[in-house]
Amino acid sequence: QRLQYRRRLSYNTKSNQVKISKTPGGKLVYLYKKKPGSIPKCGDCKEKLRGIKAARPRELSRLSKRLKTVTRTYGGSRCHQCVRTRIVRAFLIEEQKIVVRVLKAQQASQKGASK
Repeated sequence: QRLQYRRRLSYNTKSNQVKISKTPGGKLVYLYKKKPGSIPKCGDCKEKLRGIKAARPRELSRLSKRLKTVTRTYGGSRCHQCVRTRIVRAFLIEEQKIVVRVLKAQQASQKGASK
């Protein structure tokens, strides 16, 4: 049995994929497949994020918050490894600033003592 597309787009593109289905009347018809949603990726290392549902943008707007994020800083945006490196980096930078301040204070006290 010959089948016809049910929409105006007549090319076999990614958005026009179909499957054949039999109706209760015994006719064969095309049913349009939905595109699969992409799995969210980490913004830094491009790793797939775990614990977040893969869905199309319109479906994502309908999902509840717990399906779209994880309860952590940068949850749903960055992976655990990248968050950890960010935190460690920030801590080390702050430590470095403190060390510089202490050294300046020591130098100032030495100059004051030598005079």
